[in-house]
Amino acid sequence: MKHPNTYEFDVLILGSGLAGQSLALRLADSQRVAMVTKRGLEVSASAWAQGGIAAVLDQVMDSVDAHMADTFTAGAGLCDPVATRFVVEHSSGAVQWLIDQGVPFTRDDTAFGFHLTREGGHSQRRIIHATDATGAAVQRTLTEKVRQHPNITVLEQHIAVDLITGNKLGLTHNRCWGAYVLDIERDEVMTIGARHTVLATGGAGKAYLYTTNPDTSTGDGVAMAWRAGCRVANLEFVQFHPTCLYHPKAKSFLISEAIRGEGALLRLPDGTRFMPDHDPRAELATRDIVARAIDFEMKRHGVDCVYLDITHKPEAFLKEHFPNIHAHCLELGIDISKDWIPVVPAAHFTCGGVVTDLNARTDVEGLYAIGETANTGLHGANRLASNSLLECLVFAESAAKKIAAESITDIPTLPAWDESRVTDADEEVVISHNWDELRRFMWDYVGIVRTNKRLERALHRIHLLEREIDEYYANFRVSNDLIELRNLVLSAHLIIRCAQQRKESRGLHYSRDYPDLLPKAKDTVLQP
Repeated sequence: MKHPNTYEFDVLILGSGLAGQSLALRLADSQRVAMVTKRGLEVSASAWAQGGIAAVLDQVMDSVDAHMADTFTAGAGLCDPVATRFVVEHSSGAVQWLIDQGVPFTRDDTAFGFHLTREGGHSQRRIIHATDATGAAVQRTLTEKVRQHPNITVLEQHIAVDLITGNKLGLTHNRCWGAYVLDIERDEVMTIGARHTVLATGGAGKAYLYTTNPDTSTGDGVAMAWRAGCRVANLEFVQFHPTCLYHPKAKSFLISEAIRGEGALLRLPDGTRFMPDHDPRAELATRDIVARAIDFEMKRHGVDCVYLDITHKPEAFLKEHFPNIHAHCLELGIDISKDWIPVVPAAHFTCGGVVTDLNARTDVEGLYAIGETANTGLHGANRLASNSLLECLVFAESAAKKIAAESITDIPTLPAWDESRVTDADEEVVISHNWDELRRFMWDYVGIVRTNKRLERALHRIHLLEREIDEYYANFRVSNDLIELRNLVLSAHLIIRCAQQRKESRGLHYSRDYPDLLPKAKDTVLQP
């Protein structure tokens, strides 16, 4: 007999960014889909993406091999060649699907009909975009369709507590059967059974003090998958975006890579350019190199930030190509046509994640991972700019095809969430204090430059936090803040363990104790 707070769907999608929404729309004509999102449908890292989507769209000037070569170079020898080819070969089709959905990409008078820009690490102009707010334009378009589709049930202000698996139910087969989900507003945990469960929860940028990510990026998918028995890989590769706006009133505002693609220069406060001293590609080097160079120069000169100079471009050009950046900076008293933009690096993208195959399947049957949550093999040791939205689209399509082809299975009777042995929390301050401590020591010890000693200190503090959180979780009713903190601490723990296993400096992982590159690139894989 079903508990009254139990629901069943064909597919349960946790997360509402580009990966989750594109998957839902591809499945909804034949499947009953539930989409769980912690805030509103529009709140995701995808919606904050500025630059665009990398794809082979100019068949004369560009090619699959050229896009792959750029991805391999950025990935520092660690990209999986099969996965990379799979993504790049499907890139033009993925973009065409978005065009067919009505996404208003920026047009021009070329034969292709759409403006293509160039970003760091790319040898060609291949970034299709909607001015400087591509993610927002894509998200608005898809969100409207998701809300209108009769087969998609949207659960906003809901957060997954944990996955329901065969192991946890005492069954012999460890398949995923859905998740326990907290209705944040009603403060009730519901049981959602599903034949297929998809993790599309984004990255773990909130583990760091400074990040370009929204507050929802708390490593939920990685943590839940790990607890369910999935492998994770390459979590040491946390990408720090080189240019986050440095201003006390500008929380997590990104200055797009495309600004440098259009000729912006990085300068010290006295006006000196420094990127040519760090890489022959200068400002168009890959993000890991630019972020490390900025970090180095800030520490060497004892300055709080560096500056991005695009003042050589006319104001009309800047308003046309970067209207949101221009307007936001102007609100803060920075006229980018006349003033340099103060910038600092900030945690931006989790390159590793839950190990998946080309159909987005994890190690647990019935459980999929797509988007930033997954480790597909595309990004290697450093993500190439604008490959992330592309990855969301391609693996959402492959997951949709696999799920649609699966035979229908009966969902077993699932137990209700048990709160009989817990009470209401007496001191919420424990959660906020632990959250603040985590973000500060991750920034100091597991940031752009690492050492063995720093990683040991971080792991010691992680163990202390985990004991406190486990005790709290066992004794008090769950809340949104507790669930996020629990997941974020576990994700941080896995990042540190991956970093400790890598005895070299490669891509985004730079260690002073192991500054050299090993002759053979190997993935860092952790098994539960």
